Amino acid sequence: MVYMFSVRFLSRIDIRVVFIIFLLMGISLITISSYSSCTLGDLRLDHGADTSSFMTSMVRSQIKWFFIGWGLFFLFSGFDYNKLREYAWVIYAISIIALIGLFFTDPIQRVQRWYRLPFIQFNIQPSELAKLAMIIAMSWFLEKRANSSRSFATTCGALLIAGLPFLLILKQPDLGTALVLYPMALVMCYFGDIHPSVMRLFLFIGAVAFALVFIIFSGMVSHENARPYAYTFLKEYQYERLNPNTHHQKAAITSIAVGGIHGVGWKNSEYARGGSLPAPYTDSVFSAFGEEFGFIGLILLLVLFYALIYCSFQVTVVAKDPFGRLLASGIAVFLAMHVLINIGMMCGWLPITGVPLVLVSYGGSHVVSTMIAIGILQSIYSRRFMF
Repeated sequence: MVYMFSVRFLSRIDIRVVFIIFLLMGISLITISSYSSCTLGDLRLDHGADTSSFMTSMVRSQIKWFFIGWGLFFLFSGFDYNKLREYAWVIYAISIIALIGLFFTDPIQRVQRWYRLPFIQFNIQPSELAKLAMIIAMSWFLEKRANSSRSFATTCGALLIAGLPFLLILKQPDLGTALVLYPMALVMCYFGDIHPSVMRLFLFIGAVAFALVFIIFSGMVSHENARPYAYTFLKEYQYERLNPNTHHQKAAITSIAVGGIHGVGWKNSEYARGGSLPAPYTDSVFSAFGEEFGFIGLILLLVLFYALIYCSFQVTVVAKDPFGRLLASGIAVFLAMHVLINIGMMCGWLPITGVPLVLVSYGGSHVVSTMIAIGILQSIYSRRFMF
């Protein structure tokens, strides 16, 4: 008899992943502690905090979400991922309803991305969980349509499943989160054996978009000179997101440069802690960490991310069934794209769009969705020898 949850499978999870997560969480707390206890400009981020103390209120909040995340990680690691087939459309429908519901709520920070939960003082971001919902729904659909994977109906169905949350998230507006969905869907369609012509078309579209962004951000063509051509298919506010000369963009690069090889030391930052770097514990956490711990610290961080992503793609290889393989591929790309996009933004290669750095950026919704995702990966990994 197959149970939905079994403790015995927890002994089979990849211990390397547990170790990597602990280290990434440690880096997160160190960075959040440094920048949440300082005064940025004239705004004190952590009112009444002792600047010499490690346990700021934001650190305590992040620890709380890490504990919740670990609980969900072990829950989903022991949970039989095959049962997700039965709930795929329910999960997907709830995520779509949640995304639509945002447009009937009051904006938070001038955008409609969060639900405010006043009783527990927490804002939930449904787009984070919508990524997982899309992965689960596409995995179920592509496995079910395996015998007709190259048909027109299968292609349209896959595009609809990925396209609906993409458009709703883009409308919030949340360009960064929407763009993460594109490569996730593309890789899953590849593993689902969607018609090669369709794959080539969407790969071409993605490559062209990336090439245009790279041309502007590399300085090959200036932002101003490209403006007249861009306005033929982009609105002004959309094109301004591709400006490589914003204060945030320059500050992120400068902060990394200030760190040099060895960094200025923990809580010794003058540039970022002085208020010059926006969002040093959320979107810009990579640059903030780099200023204090330098090139050596960033190399350590990159090695940890490489190891996490490598282990995630290993699950794709050892998955025993198409559903598990599709789930693993979507989640592996989910993790990889967050890392690549966030680091690309901080290094001045991509526009800053608010994509968090996996398990390092401050925030509850992303921690929860990431730990659930990695937990599902471990469920697939621990059941790899079952037939």
